[in-house]
Amino acid sequence: VPLPDPVAKVSLGPNFSAFLTTTGDLYTCGYGGSAVNGMGCLGHGNMESYQSPKLVNSLVEDGCYAADVHCGEYSMTVLTTEGEVLTCGTGSFGRLGNMETLDQLYLEPVEMIAGDDVVQIASGFAFSLALNKGGIIHAWGKNNEGQLGAGVGLAVDVYAMESLPTPIEGLLEGRKVTRIAAGHSHAAAVTSTGELFTWGMHMDHEPKLENSLLHTKIVDVACGQNYTLALDQEGRLYSLGKGKTGVLGLASTKMTPQPILVE
Repeated sequence: VPLPDPVAKVSLGPNFSAFLTTTGDLYTCGYGGSAVNGMGCLGHGNMESYQSPKLVNSLVEDGCYAADVHCGEYSMTVLTTEGEVLTCGTGSFGRLGNMETLDQLYLEPVEMIAGDDVVQIASGFAFSLALNKGGIIHAWGKNNEGQLGAGVGLAVDVYAMESLPTPIEGLLEGRKVTRIAAGHSHAAAVTSTGELFTWGMHMDHEPKLENSLLHTKIVDVACGQNYTLALDQEGRLYSLGKGKTGVLGLASTKMTPQPILVE
């Protein structure tokens, strides 16, 4: 379906999709939710499903323009051009970041980081991250595998969650983060000095420095379901995590706990 303006960004979730145009308009389509799974992930004020992209009118009415969008399982996180973070959809496990577990049918601000000047967002299956201009990450949502990077001080079990944005500290404290990425149940960050940190997946409950990459400078990172890819300044690609189906590009399907150069 042709949209009125060119598409600048696409986000694909397990159940729905979002399209961001060059003019900052947001379109969504797919599964609209249910009373069981939660509703409102498309941001249209209902739980209807749509088979073609539909403009999220509430943003237009509020004079908001989207700069980025990420789709979770049944929730959506949006970054506006003003640096504000908005969420909608199912509220279970605190994934909307507003202390409630109620669903939101429309995009609403994440109040606790409203004045934070957020520059990047990332979402996993049921959690989200927001990176502010100062290089600090806040995380909220499900924490059953340590994906919020909050450390072992918080109980990490099937019901673990944070319903308000919580700063990720540990080894990241005092460092400036420049890039973030979220997978299904883990996350990663790159610092201004080119260090790579990862956490989650029931392995590390707070940011772990990938020491084997200290010989180079990492500039970008991406996370999939239980695996991570990192790009260095020379254009070399490294992968780590679970290698099922060959996703690591290492001619193997084995688990790789340390980053390995993809050749």
